[in-house]
Amino acid sequence: MARIDLNCDMGESFGRYTIGSDEEIISLITSANIACGFHAGDPSTMRKTIRLAMDYSVSIGVHPGLNDLNGFGRRTMAVSAAEVYDLVVYQIGALYGFVLAEGAKLSHVKPHGALYNMAAVNQELAEAIAEAVYDINPELILYGLSGSEMIKAGKKIGLKTANEVFADRTYMEDGTLTPRSKENALIKDENQAISQVLKMVIEQKVDTVSGVEVPISADTICIHGDGENAVEFAKKIRKTLYEHGVEIKAI
Repeated sequence: MARIDLNCDMGESFGRYTIGSDEEIISLITSANIACGFHAGDPSTMRKTIRLAMDYSVSIGVHPGLNDLNGFGRRTMAVSAAEVYDLVVYQIGALYGFVLAEGAKLSHVKPHGALYNMAAVNQELAEAIAEAVYDINPELILYGLSGSEMIKAGKKIGLKTANEVFADRTYMEDGTLTPRSKENALIKDENQAISQVLKMVIEQKVDTVSGVEVPISADTICIHGDGENAVEFAKKIRKTLYEHGVEIKAI
């Protein structure tokens, strides 16, 4: 039986949505990636989101981003590997403190936005992230773009990794996501997005924007909670996966 984790970026109070919409979608996912204040979020929101995840038995993860509130962490920045190591350690530590205070458990780390995409193709940045995670807790799972440098770096250092795929994003032939600056970066048709999910999870393949089919590993699916009709879309994905015999469970 195929098995998949459903993750969502949460606690982004300075970004696209608030705790209110987090509460609507959290019952539909299995893993939450919580912002730590650099691209979005704040201490109170972090604590509230951890409690929300605990209420719904959802795995808790760190969602570190570049220090760019105005750009929501989506703007590429010139950062060194040493800087990336430090900012990831700092943000993991921030959320870890609240996790311990609430008596919860930290499960994983998933970088955000530009940091995520930069590390997907840059070996040095990917290794800096993996080292930061490993040095804090080698039991944490590193989430990264499927087949990316981040997955390679995590495996190399000895971390458990999770190949992440996206329901509503299109893919290039090299396995990277189509840049958001491109008109065809997002999949707006729900049926097309759900078909892509099924193909990635069951067949381990994805159709690229050029029409070429490429192999892909899928351990976890990112559901964007700030999209139009995000809650209904998440419900449809869950229903479709169940109907195709796919087990939905945290990693």
